[in-house]
Amino acid sequence: MNEKWLFTITPKNNLLKIDFKELWRYKDLLFLFVKRDVITLYKQTILGPLWYIIQPLFTSVIFTLVFNNIGNISTNGIPAFLFNLGGITAWNYFKDCLVDTSDTFKKNEQIFGKVYFPRVIMPMSIIVSNLLKFGIQLFIFIFFYCYFVYTDAIDFSFSLNLLYLPLLFISMGVLGLGLGMIISSMVTKYRDLTFLVSFGVQLLMYLSAVVYPVELFKEKVPKYSWLVEYNPMTIVIENFRKIVFPTIEARVLPLDIFYMLLISFVVFIVGLFIFNKTEKTFIDTI
Repeated sequence: MNEKWLFTITPKNNLLKIDFKELWRYKDLLFLFVKRDVITLYKQTILGPLWYIIQPLFTSVIFTLVFNNIGNISTNGIPAFLFNLGGITAWNYFKDCLVDTSDTFKKNEQIFGKVYFPRVIMPMSIIVSNLLKFGIQLFIFIFFYCYFVYTDAIDFSFSLNLLYLPLLFISMGVLGLGLGMIISSMVTKYRDLTFLVSFGVQLLMYLSAVVYPVELFKEKVPKYSWLVEYNPMTIVIENFRKIVFPTIEARVLPLDIFYMLLISFVVFIVGLFIFNKTEKTFIDTI
């Protein structure tokens, strides 16, 4: 009896391969996961999507009070609240991508064990849904930015450096996705990593120049400045500020952008390799 199958599922021979044709076939599932993530996140909460706005605003206010008013950290003439809001907006997208993708296997073990679909769709849907949240928070940052320009607290001048912004946003998502896939694969064997991620992300934030200029860290702690200087998220946040705040004298260096993209894509390729390898056997170990 000859039966014609629409699709044939075969084991992956190339662990670095992404089957874009297959991903396109499952695009409806991708959008379904994105919709699920957006709707269920704040379901049955009183303030709902307002939490998208409240979290960065309150964090910026607290950081301004503690680090700038009490700690006297200079922000190079930029209003401290706006300085912190810019850093937190960029950091939050990376953090959300990393944390949310880091338990992909553990969180979805039931559905992964019952039905086939390209597993990489799950972390990709998280990156897309977090992009929506990032867009809302970026809009809030632009709102306050316009307010400070209107009140002459900062100057605005158009620069071609704005063209670098999409590269910064792409590298944040790719870096978060790559690290998330690596950690998610390791969590199937080492559950301690679940606790380490939430703890480690907090520490990493303080090494990513979110609440202070890099020059200040280099001046105060020169011996360990490499920890901050070579951190790809520091480069993202510092260049984000250089682009949106023309009063900062330091220039955007194309070499920094290249370094940041290179690190992000290398981490993503390593993450994809480990993720594809783990998806074959994780159901036996989780």
